[in-house]
Amino acid sequence: MSQAYDSTLRMSFAVSGGLLARQTHHWAALVFVAAITLHLFRIVFTGAFRKPRDINYFVGVTLLALAILEGFAGYSLPDDLLSGIGLAIAWAVAMSLPLIGGPLATALWGGRFPGTTVFESRLFIAHVFVLPALLAALIAVHLTIIALQRHSQFPGPGRREQNVVGTPLWPGYALRSLGLFAAVCCVLVLMGGLVQINPVWLWGPYHPYVSTNGAQPDWYLGWLIGGLRLMPNLEIHAFGHTLVPNPFFGGALFPTLVFALLYALPWLDRRFISRDYRAHHLLERPRDNPRRSALGAAVLAAVVIVFAAGSADRLFFQFGFGYEGAVWFFRGAFLLVPVVVFVITKRVCTALARAHEHPLRGWSGALVARNQRGGFERVEP
Repeated sequence: MSQAYDSTLRMSFAVSGGLLARQTHHWAALVFVAAITLHLFRIVFTGAFRKPRDINYFVGVTLLALAILEGFAGYSLPDDLLSGIGLAIAWAVAMSLPLIGGPLATALWGGRFPGTTVFESRLFIAHVFVLPALLAALIAVHLTIIALQRHSQFPGPGRREQNVVGTPLWPGYALRSLGLFAAVCCVLVLMGGLVQINPVWLWGPYHPYVSTNGAQPDWYLGWLIGGLRLMPNLEIHAFGHTLVPNPFFGGALFPTLVFALLYALPWLDRRFISRDYRAHHLLERPRDNPRRSALGAAVLAAVVIVFAAGSADRLFFQFGFGYEGAVWFFRGAFLLVPVVVFVITKRVCTALARAHEHPLRGWSGALVARNQRGGFERVEP
């Protein structure tokens, strides 16, 4: 076994509290990316990316990309069979990049796959120093911009575009944040001690000639695996050479398009969706902009379908669904479901906007009165 895999086993079984630390760290990484993703949903569906917060929105999207890369680097460090298969897929995607794929992959890995010992060192430095430093710097920039611009708020009594109404930072939000921090740490340590995750001793060390069925990466990479599985057998050939290999479309082009849409969202919203170039400090409810909410929900549905396709092998093993049939099912759903989600979301938002009611708030009962026949009938309040 490699030194990386050996040190992971020693940390898990020979160091007091080592397995607890490893599993807590792994759960924290999963929650970290999930928290950024949920925060991004809130930003998109409430219009918080509009001027003057578009720059901070770009910082947040970059944080999400770096968090995914940081998680993948840490997930790959133990050099077990599962992470080794993930690195083999990453090598194939890197090699598929037109023109630069071969030299780039060879330079990163220090040679042909699986590379030399220099690759593990580069992966380690990237995970523990380079990427955390970039994340810390961008988080500092993100919070500084929020402090300078002040936090956005929903419309309400006394709330205008020129002011901020709510609880002050100190002591209100500071104490709440400290309490939330303690609660999150408590839950993560409980999960690290009670819920097993990434048991590398079950997979064994990685060897290029060994593979395993049903291999699943961490959740935030599921959409990339799904993209590779859904892509039809398409390659671009010319003059006897393969210019664009198949892994490029699902492994590189699809995530690039998703993040390109995220980065272009402020411009697309100003130019085509809301057509509003003004600066805003008040948020919008999703119903206030049905077109934006419907488009956002449709894109999210497409990504979720691809994400679900990443579990096609698990569906086969757990429920007996045919692998090829599942792939074709998800291909059809990728084309159909976003359209259905767009129509339904737009109609729901439009109906809620006209009704001026919240489905979970306010009066939800009915007034009844006895009629002349001795029964009861509903009356308008």
